[in-house]
Amino acid sequence: MNPPLHSALPKLRRARKRPPMQNPSASGIILQLYHAGQLAAALRVFESLPSSHAPLTGATYAALVAACSRLRSLLQGRRVHRHLVAFSSSSCQGAQLASNTVLNNHLITMYGRCAAPDSARQVFDEMPSKNTVSWAAVIAAHVQNGRAGDALGFFSSMLRSGTAADQFALGSAVRACTELGDVSTGRQLHAHVIKSESGGDLIVQNALVTMYSKTGLVDEGFMLFERIRCKDLISWGSIIAGFTQKGFEMEALQIFREMIVEGMHQPNEFHFGSAFRACGAVGIWHYGEQIHCLSIKYRLDRDLYAGCSLSDMYARCKKLDSARTSFYRIEAPDLVSWNSIINAYSVEGLLSEVLVLFHEMRYSGLRPDGITVRGLLCACVGCDALYHGRLIHSYLVKLGLDADVPVCNSLLSMYARCLDFPSAMNVFHETKDRDVVTWNSILTACVKHNHLEEALMLFSLLNKSEPSLDKISLNNALSASAELGYFEMVKQVHAYAFKVGLVDDIMLSNSLIDTYAKCGSLDDAMRIFEIMGNNRDVFSWSSLIVGYAQFGYAKEALDLFSRMRSLGIRPNHVTFIGVLTACSRVGFVHEGCYYYSIMEPEYGIIPTREHCSCVIDLMARAGRLTEAAQFIDQMSFEPDIIMWKTLLAASKTHNDMEMGKRAAEGILNIDPSHSAAYVLLCNIYAASGNWNEFARLKKVMRSSGVKKSPGKSWIKLKGELKVFIVEDRSHPESEEIYSMLEFVGMEMIKAGYVPKHSCKRASVGHIDSDLSNEERLAEYG
Repeated sequence: MNPPLHSALPKLRRARKRPPMQNPSASGIILQLYHAGQLAAALRVFESLPSSHAPLTGATYAALVAACSRLRSLLQGRRVHRHLVAFSSSSCQGAQLASNTVLNNHLITMYGRCAAPDSARQVFDEMPSKNTVSWAAVIAAHVQNGRAGDALGFFSSMLRSGTAADQFALGSAVRACTELGDVSTGRQLHAHVIKSESGGDLIVQNALVTMYSKTGLVDEGFMLFERIRCKDLISWGSIIAGFTQKGFEMEALQIFREMIVEGMHQPNEFHFGSAFRACGAVGIWHYGEQIHCLSIKYRLDRDLYAGCSLSDMYARCKKLDSARTSFYRIEAPDLVSWNSIINAYSVEGLLSEVLVLFHEMRYSGLRPDGITVRGLLCACVGCDALYHGRLIHSYLVKLGLDADVPVCNSLLSMYARCLDFPSAMNVFHETKDRDVVTWNSILTACVKHNHLEEALMLFSLLNKSEPSLDKISLNNALSASAELGYFEMVKQVHAYAFKVGLVDDIMLSNSLIDTYAKCGSLDDAMRIFEIMGNNRDVFSWSSLIVGYAQFGYAKEALDLFSRMRSLGIRPNHVTFIGVLTACSRVGFVHEGCYYYSIMEPEYGIIPTREHCSCVIDLMARAGRLTEAAQFIDQMSFEPDIIMWKTLLAASKTHNDMEMGKRAAEGILNIDPSHSAAYVLLCNIYAASGNWNEFARLKKVMRSSGVKKSPGKSWIKLKGELKVFIVEDRSHPESEEIYSMLEFVGMEMIKAGYVPKHSCKRASVGHIDSDLSNEERLAEYG
């Protein structure tokens, strides 16, 4: 009787001959290393193969291409591809591999991830047969490398070819619309998604949420987000980032909180990064502290991305010590992190701390880039920082960044802030590829340093060299025109703004109101103010109120202020300067004092020197010199020259010699060479008949070398600006000009004009016989 079959199996196995052990093949070694996650080692084995080595298997080529894709190694990816092409030309098996759809799909994906979309397209075009994955791969390759338009073109071609789009192709197409900001096409894709079998896939839904959020349609994105049943980390991250980027920071923080409370998902560094940015944008640092504690719990506070966002949040909330502490906790900070913390200190003007951080960054082995240098330059403010600014200038030349236009723009602005206008102008002339920022920087510098004629000349050149000017260029031109009283230029800028569609810009409209008002054209200023309608802000109201006040239309200014308050618009410090000036012009002392008294308790506006100067002017004009002096004594800060000059001028008007002496002493204590104080005090002595003091003060002026600053005026004639200075003989037609002045003077005398103090001068001829013509003229004020 034969034994059962199962009892004989062990004997049969033992009886089999085992083949001898062989060395594993190169393909086997590569596949083993790849599946073990040792991608670089697998590629090293491939590179060590001799040229005569036998061809590899299709699975091996696929593994090598995938390894290059994951390592983002374009150089090695091309080598693998060349090896495959060489094999395909030498055998039928190789030709079959080269035309293998799956292997070609891997190549397209690899080239896309390695930033070579042209190579991905070439592989795709040469494929004998394509499937859905092929189309999805080439669409993704173009989206990943900033070619969203081409990606949508491929998506359209795919649909025309009759190939149904899967979730990956749909997701990439939606991301392309996001990159382009093309909401219209995005909506069409959304409709296609709804009809598609893959429309409910989470990849597609997340892409749609991101598209709507990033293109400003946050409500639609949120509605779509709420409809997703099984949300993943990408779903939450997309809506939180979208709300943060579009200014809905509090909503973003609320969604972040809901995610934590739900407890279904553990937040990653990107969720924390968005939450920290939201806190920094609204300046709520105590919320940021709570999220900071949560990030420590999840051990993400040291993460590069989350840690950099955390440091930036504290910096935006003006908590620089916490920002620096958070930065130092980041493991291996990169250049972006260093630039962020350097910029945080730079914005606050803390140059010494910025330089310390910069030296630490260089010591860590990182090479600074243009953003680093711009942060350093931004920290240089004032004359004291000019030395360091020049050192940074030399350093950036050494780095080869002197041709970088944004760096040159920052360099120009640095010299302007450090009060070195000639160097700023040199940088401007040396910058070859100027952009509109370069022009705006030099225009701002010209206006700031009072080179107004040069500003308008440069503005004219800019208008010829740039196809379109922006609102900053126009604002600079308006500022220069306002200071020069150049009304024609204001009208031209206004016409240009209307032509290019900038006239509706609030900032530019406010500048036009301010400039028209300064040029005395209050009707034009009011016309623009009325056209603005509901777009008016506090600056619109303030500019018009100040304009009316400066030209003596006190009632109109105060009526505007009353209108403004009735509409619930809170005034700012400029508004009150206009209101106090209006009260001063018409002698409304009680009203002015009342408005001054309500500034801080009702509106939280702490009085500045400008407000105090207005109150002093208000009292002094009304002849209340003693009250004005008492107001000066009780101020929380030391009086400046303007306040003393106001009191001195009023003392001359009201013939108060004692108060005038005190005001003049106040001016000379601040600036012993101030000519206006001497001249006004001389006028007070002359008005009161104290000629001995008058002569004494004149001798003091001569012995001290004090000279009155000459007056200056200008007029535009036939398109050219003519500038005139007192007793200037440099003009080629000066003889004719002075002859005309003499004729006008004679006509004034004929009309009955009598020079001031002419009666008193006849009785004191022995005193002013020793005076020069200029000193005699000083008697007449």
